[in-house]
Amino acid sequence: MFSSKEEFKKFFMNRIADKRSQKSLEMAFETLWEMTHEWIQENWNRTNQLYEKEPEKQLYYFSIEFLIGRVLGQNLVNLNFYDVVKEGLDELGLKLSEIEELEDEPGLGNGGLGRLAACFMDSLASLALPGHGYGLRYKGGLFTQHFVNGNQTEQPTKWIKEKNNADARQKDLAVEVAYYGDVQLVVGTAGVKRTIENPVWVKAVPYDLPIVGANGGTINTLRLWQAEVSERPFPSTKDHTVYEHETAKITDRLYPDDSLESGKILRLKQQYLLCSASLQDLLRNPSFPVEEIPENIAIQINDTHPALAIPELMRILIDDHSLGWEQAWDITTRTISYTNHTILTEAMEKWDCHLIQSLLPRIYLIIEEIDLRFKESLQNQGKTVDVLRKLSIIEEGVIKMAVLAVVGSYKVNGVAKLHTNILKKREMKELNEQFPNKFHNKTNGITHRRWLIKANPELSELITETIGARWVKEPERLDELHSFAQNPSFLQDFQAVKKLKKEQLIYHLQRDQNIVVDSASIFDIHIKRFHGYKRQLMNILHIQMLYNRIKHDSTYRPYPRTFFFGGKAAPTYHFAKQVIKMINTIASKVNNDPLVREHLHIVFVENYNVTQAEYLIPAAEVSEQISTASKEASGTGNMKLMMNGALTIGTFDGANVEMFEQVGEENAFVFGMRAEEIMQYEKEKSYNPKEIIEGDPEIAKMMRQLATGKFTDGKINADFIVEQLLEDKDPYFVLKDIHSYAKAHEKILKAYDNPMKWAEMSVKNMAASGIFSSDRTIQQYSDDVWHLSKVPSIH
Repeated sequence: MFSSKEEFKKFFMNRIADKRSQKSLEMAFETLWEMTHEWIQENWNRTNQLYEKEPEKQLYYFSIEFLIGRVLGQNLVNLNFYDVVKEGLDELGLKLSEIEELEDEPGLGNGGLGRLAACFMDSLASLALPGHGYGLRYKGGLFTQHFVNGNQTEQPTKWIKEKNNADARQKDLAVEVAYYGDVQLVVGTAGVKRTIENPVWVKAVPYDLPIVGANGGTINTLRLWQAEVSERPFPSTKDHTVYEHETAKITDRLYPDDSLESGKILRLKQQYLLCSASLQDLLRNPSFPVEEIPENIAIQINDTHPALAIPELMRILIDDHSLGWEQAWDITTRTISYTNHTILTEAMEKWDCHLIQSLLPRIYLIIEEIDLRFKESLQNQGKTVDVLRKLSIIEEGVIKMAVLAVVGSYKVNGVAKLHTNILKKREMKELNEQFPNKFHNKTNGITHRRWLIKANPELSELITETIGARWVKEPERLDELHSFAQNPSFLQDFQAVKKLKKEQLIYHLQRDQNIVVDSASIFDIHIKRFHGYKRQLMNILHIQMLYNRIKHDSTYRPYPRTFFFGGKAAPTYHFAKQVIKMINTIASKVNNDPLVREHLHIVFVENYNVTQAEYLIPAAEVSEQISTASKEASGTGNMKLMMNGALTIGTFDGANVEMFEQVGEENAFVFGMRAEEIMQYEKEKSYNPKEIIEGDPEIAKMMRQLATGKFTDGKINADFIVEQLLEDKDPYFVLKDIHSYAKAHEKILKAYDNPMKWAEMSVKNMAASGIFSSDRTIQQYSDDVWHLSKVPSIH
């Protein structure tokens, strides 16, 4: 593209000459976007030509969400052009950081599931592996979060513009997806076939987004489907206006409200569009016989949202390619593998049979046949009635998608060692016993290219100056920082970088949200989607506890702390939205109290997303990873914060366990019950939070303050929260763990009192974080599951 700053400036000024009528920043953004995209397009074409010329096995990663973040700056980083562009623009009187902010973040994801998918896409391309993504193009994203009187409100995310979008429409590659209709038997020369008569067709139009690997050597593709009106014949019994409206809704929002049946149907439409369109696309003009699909294609389904890929692949092989059931099943179960992301039983996806039977009649028949044949094989093995019930795909009018995903896949993985063990020994015990070679662990990872190199260039530069640049390609080499963990000069340099990142976050918050923060305070960060098991409630209750101590104990004057919250609650998740309201209300009380605000400050970052995370994570000093042990599958925010030198306060849950193993518990603040204790309480149903309240005056006082509304000056009705803690028996063990949590926070204050020791602990965390790179995770998937070969360099 360009080899020097001067060459960039020349290219840039020549291109910008025709855009003088525009505002300078908009003009600069458009010019830089076009220049970068043209270079990417050239190498993208070369990569695709290489795939066609030298066909190797390809991976296709199916995911309902991809939380990719802004792409311009990240592409420049991966192309190794970021510094040249930044310096060149500086000399032209322009700030690259300001130009980047003109890009809207694509509304393609929500939380960890989508961010993991994005990290995996980055690692696949950076490792020169032939791996691509399939997802949906949501016009309105998840939602944009605003706070009104402390309440979360939701508005569509308007990220799609007339031009300069991250993706490009490929209208000639559109496919047709069929819903509803009647399944008919047709007798022909090839035998009996099933067809769908009078379906409602929806056109799926692909939009392609380039995934730029490190050094720009491999550029893979993320293909996103948008639902549009089909030109095919339309059933006369249907209203076309209603059809147009319903079609537009399919790819309008991520995770539409499914509290009503209409919302459930919409989610099913989304999931089937993803699976059907993607599989049709994959098998459009294969360069190999369909019998050889497993040797040429690997499909990874990211959680159960794409589990309909299993019956859909069966449908294509049987109905479109005239294969017999046994052969089609053999191909399917050697092609698809499944990643489980959940432990919570209520989060295991299930669908009412009548919904799938009506919306996807052929798919329902195939699922029914899969279930029937599987049960017959189990009965032939002499399985008990109880085991048959647990292993059935269809039970009491409900389809269990996780069971379908396990039965129809050749490999099934959890995403942390603890999570995988819980799946094998408890949640999917019978399935693991039935398929002892299917289950394996692949601990999640994060791309250091975004979360360290892009988000924290100052720290990246310090690391390179200290241990050399090989860590950029081999992140496990971050362990060389252990040698500098007690080096006073290096620790002072690290402290200077952390101070700078805190100041950058302060500037960002003051500019965008008019929030003023004390840079000398401890930055305590809790950034996650809102859910009961993630225990944002415990965090804010602890702050309430601290407030009470400061107000009523004149000897208690702790070092100043700023508690940052960020995250969204699902629009219909009432409890989580009540916790958000509670945090905002208590924040107002704390931040406006002249005595307390000298010691405590609460900041709730509005509309938390990837861009916000890139400010928060490098500035973090304390990382809140406080989920109920046994409930978090893995977590990846914990890894990002660790890699940037934050110290973890956390439970033995998810990937925390492996992080503590790597860094040593002495370099973290571990608290709370272990998973075994939690599961024992749940099994015996012996936990009674009322006993804790009755025996603990401090907790009892907090509960009274909430119940009477005195603490929040009547601004919130905390009945719903109190009810969960008492009547619902505190299902996430908040009150059981809160004193252990508070003691861990006291240890944080004591440790922070020794700045050099704190910096040493931070550096040890960074040094131990390299193993949590998604490059390691993807290489393990490739070696153990997908069996991919590296792409030759296109340079």
